[in-house]
Amino acid sequence: MKNKCPKQIITKLAFIVFAFLYPSIASAQHEAPLNAPKTAVKMKNPFPADEFSLERGKHSYQLDCVRCHGREGKGDGVSSEKVTKVVLDLGSKIIQKQTDGELFWKISEARRPMPLTEITNDQRWDIVNYIRTFRKK
Repeated sequence: MKNKCPKQIITKLAFIVFAFLYPSIASAQHEAPLNAPKTAVKMKNPFPADEFSLERGKHSYQLDCVRCHGREGKGDGVSSEKVTKVVLDLGSKIIQKQTDGELFWKISEARRPMPLTEITNDQRWDIVNYIRTFRKK
């Protein structure tokens, strides 16, 4: 029986390790935080979070967001289990500490499978105001 040289063994081991680790690495890279550009971070919400904006935001949220993020924004909507990515709790500190501009940008530039429906910029700003109502007390 012929012995394989160490170089062949190392090459095969490297291939095996890569084959097993690549899906995890690719998934982790895909799940990296979605960082808004600085211009978006500085954007100001043109709508005050008054009863009118909150009502409009709630209505738009129920049409476009509730199926994954849930009624209370906890990420437990009826479609959340069908999504391969983590559906975030909109009341969490990581979401609530973001500026209105960041949230607006993320709603606009959402990752798939988050549906990008035909919502207007005004509706997005109202949704941002509504998301603030999920803040943990």
